[in-house]
Amino acid sequence: MKSISRPIRAVPRPLLLLLATCLALQIAWGLTAPRPTARAQALPAAPDIRALRLASLGEPVALASLMALYLQAFDNQPGISIPFRDLDYARVIGWLSPMLELDPRGQYPLLMASHLYAQVPDETRQRQMLAFVEQRFYGDPARRWPWLAHAAIVAKHRLHDLPLALRYAEAVAGHARGGDVPHWAQQMPIFILEEMGEAQSARIMLGALLASGSITDPHEMHFLTERLNALERKTGETSSPVPKT
Repeated sequence: MKSISRPIRAVPRPLLLLLATCLALQIAWGLTAPRPTARAQALPAAPDIRALRLASLGEPVALASLMALYLQAFDNQPGISIPFRDLDYARVIGWLSPMLELDPRGQYPLLMASHLYAQVPDETRQRQMLAFVEQRFYGDPARRWPWLAHAAIVAKHRLHDLPLALRYAEAVAGHARGGDVPHWAQQMPIFILEEMGEAQSARIMLGALLASGSITDPHEMHFLTERLNALERKTGETSSPVPKT
């Protein structure tokens, strides 16, 4: 069937005028109308861990990775960037927790908690994330100690809460074991105690650390011995002799 076409001059002039007017109005509206406002969708609650295990189809680690990608990308919705401080942190934790349940050896959820979500300029949210890191640390201290050590640094330098920083540091020193745990992680409580004015407690702890024989590097031994001597001068007391290496 052949199409029938007409020359434009066959269109009535009033109709042409109406079309031209509509086109002009549409262009003017597009230029002057306010840009559409993107709205942040509320972060939904994470599915129940039992449902997630079923949905993983035997690949829980892969599902945990997908959940991490979804959560990390949630603040970048089409047309809007949502500040972390505007997120519901109870729901954020609700997503991070099952990720660790699905992949207990995975570290990314704790990295997100301590390095992303704990950096917001909001003390309440910072404390929520640090508490989550502390709670989950005890599930695998040998692998998860870096995140609680970082939490101690955040508590000290951002929250200016030395007792909280000491609690985290003592947890690392008391529970993180293994060759992959560096000596500085064991020494954190000593320096925090000293900063808190608890020179006596710092002296006792440092003396015990040196006497344990766990410090074998000569430079580190020299540095810590000098710190011990300084603490002894400050407190007017001496510790047990440090074994020579």
